Formats: sequence, C-alpha cells, structure tokens
Amino acid sequence: MGSRCQDRGMPRVSQDHLDARRRQILDGARVCFTRYGYEGATVRRLEEATQLSRGAIFHHFRDKESLFLALAEDDAARMADVVARQGLVQVMRDLLSGRSEHPADWLGTRLEVSRRLRTDPEFRARWAQRSQQLTTATRKRLVWQREAGNLRDDVSIDVLTAYLELVLEGLVSHLAMGLPADDLEPVLDVVEESVRRHRGLAGT
Repeated sequence: MGSRCQDRGMPRVSQDHLDARRRQILDGARVCFTRYGYEGATVRRLEEATQLSRGAIFHHFRDKESLFLALAEDDAARMADVVARQGLVQVMRDLLSGRSEHPADWLGTRLEVSRRLRTDPEFRARWAQRSQQLTTATRKRLVWQREAGNLRDDVSIDVLTAYLELVLEGLVSHLAMGLPADDLEPVLDVVEESVRRHRGLAGT
C-alpha cells in the first residue's frame, strides 16, 4: 500500500521540480534581459543569471527567443492578474513605483518588448499571438466596472481599453527615455478619474 502511494506521488514531485526549474530560469532571465537587453543577454550571461547550464536552460526553452517570449508572456499574465483585481492603472502605478514581488520589475521586460516590436517584424508576428491576455483582462475589468455603475457610459469599452493601453505605452516610453517620473502619480489619478462615471450633483 505504502509503495503504491509513493509511486503515485513521484510524478507530482517530478512535475513540481520541473515547474520550479522553469521558474528559476524565468526569474534569472528576467534579471539578465533587464540588465543587458535582448542582444546583450548572451547564453553565457543567461547561464550566470540562472545558475544553470545552457543544456538545462534550453531543455525547457527551444532557443533564446522562445525564452524571451515565455518571459514576456509570463509577465503579461501577472499584469493581467493585477488588472483583474485592481485595473490597468494599478499596473501603471506599479511600473512607476518599482513595486514588484519579482526579482526585477516588469519595466525591463516591457521596455525590451516595445523595442523589439519596433525593430523586429518576426518578433512582432510571434508576440501578436501572445499579447491579447492583457487586453482581454482590461476589457473584462471595464465591463465589470460598467455593470457596477462605476464606469462612464458615454464611451465604448473598446475605446476605453485602447485609451488605457495607449497611456500604458506612453508611460513605458517616458520611463524608457529616463525622463523624470516623480510627479506622474497625479497624472495617473487624472487617467483613473477620466474613465469613471460622474453622477450628477444632488442626486440628479
């Protein structure tokens, strides 16, 4: 009986180990890509950042581009989770403040994604298949806010989604240029206020 239970447990232990190894690679790669950019993140530097051999890294990911896409997709999923709970403006606040539970915040990856979208048509095509997660989460959050009566109803959900995503890209570009960001929190307050429903005075 005990041996059968142990045998049944082995695949789970193995999968847990694989998941942990994959997370180790993604966390190390995030630091490496943030520090050196995509081109500068050589295999040797990826080995140093992940503390794993190239064989171990590319057992999980076919090549460097697949690793970067997986990392960008992973960060997009985490952003989508924040959007689902708190909205896209909160993602912008996190980018602005540098608050993150991860070894390196989302900004480095987001900057590199933006740069490669401008310069690499092949990457643009591959990323297009993976980039809908954040948009979908934003739309769902806005629909929920509208149903709750908190969202302005004179502008379509699609337009509001595009507006917030455009502000996000503008913020990323601003930070990428190294421009001052200390005074941008009030700007995000205005963005948040601009999508809210404003009820009439005296209950009208």
